[in-house]
Amino acid sequence: MPVICRDCGNLDEGGAPTCPACDGARLIRHPELLDLCIAHIDCDSFYASVEKRDNPSLADKPVIVGHPGGRGVVTTACYVARKFGPRSAMPMFKALELCPHAVVIPPDIAKYKRVSADIRALFAKASPLVEPLSLDEAYLDLSPGVRLVDRPPAVLLARLARAIHTRIGITVSVGLSYNKFLAKMASDFNKPHGFSVVGRAEAKSILAPLPVRALWGIGEATARRMAEQGITTIAQLQALPEAELVARWGKFGRQLAGLVHGIDPRRINPDRPAKSVSTETTFARDIRDATALAAALLPLAEGVARRLDRQNLAGRTVVLKLKTGDFQLITRHQRLTDPTRRADIIAQAGLALLDKLADGRAFRLIGIGITDLCPPDEADPPDLFGR
Repeated sequence: MPVICRDCGNLDEGGAPTCPACDGARLIRHPELLDLCIAHIDCDSFYASVEKRDNPSLADKPVIVGHPGGRGVVTTACYVARKFGPRSAMPMFKALELCPHAVVIPPDIAKYKRVSADIRALFAKASPLVEPLSLDEAYLDLSPGVRLVDRPPAVLLARLARAIHTRIGITVSVGLSYNKFLAKMASDFNKPHGFSVVGRAEAKSILAPLPVRALWGIGEATARRMAEQGITTIAQLQALPEAELVARWGKFGRQLAGLVHGIDPRRINPDRPAKSVSTETTFARDIRDATALAAALLPLAEGVARRLDRQNLAGRTVVLKLKTGDFQLITRHQRLTDPTRRADIIAQAGLALLDKLADGRAFRLIGIGITDLCPPDEADPPDLFGR
């Protein structure tokens, strides 16, 4: 059975308990190790790891990246902090109740973008087909004829992880499989600093006991509806024929029929376009007044328009986002007659949506965005008055 050493990247066929090249004990054994080519690499608690790298005195301390003293949410919690309960997207006040001794650091997005660019430069040395999902994670296609180095993908990934650790100063977790869905799932199996493999032979058995939320595309609402039908595990979905999945969940049911059996036809797309442009703000105090909410919305619409202009985009659907004082998230959509990149049109649609929701409830956050993006030459046709 092929064996890869995660410490030095040595490939071996033996059964020794340690690497014959470096005596390292972090070995990966898998019968399909040399045949799998799709990887997902995820930086471990990225923002917090960068902050710890830049301030070694924080190494063993619980670190939370977010705005201290505000009403925002946790951006990242390091693994030390997570032992006490804080998680990403948790309200900051709750995180500090769970871990009052945490060191809270305001996010430095410009710095994180620079570090992300350095990591992607290392990815680019392995493959031209890199699909970033965010600053801290990406898919890589390391198939024969695609990868830029004539080494097995598992070897390249071990060496990439080591290079990121030694040159960039943070750790990553790697998932290797035969498609995107399983590679991303594998990267979560053994965090932090993990390297997990899911092959074709065991994919269905690995998926079977997992909760339905583990499937790509299933969120909290869909999982709740499935639970109401008595379905909580992937094994229960595997037992249903495709026709029944389609009857229950329509087009998504057909997609489910593949995913539950480890099938995902999506290709890695290095030029994956943005799906939306949005911005939001969290209030210092909850706001109930409709006029005050509308006033907060207008500069956000202008911000979205500026970003559309910078990215040379327009959009067809305006999205309003509100979060209540008790953290209930509400989103509403309005499809426009024509695509736009104008702040006044975005604001007008957002205000119309807001008018239906501003009913005296207290809101802690408001946001606006635009989806169904398209080229700007399709946007804002002149009306009868030549606007």
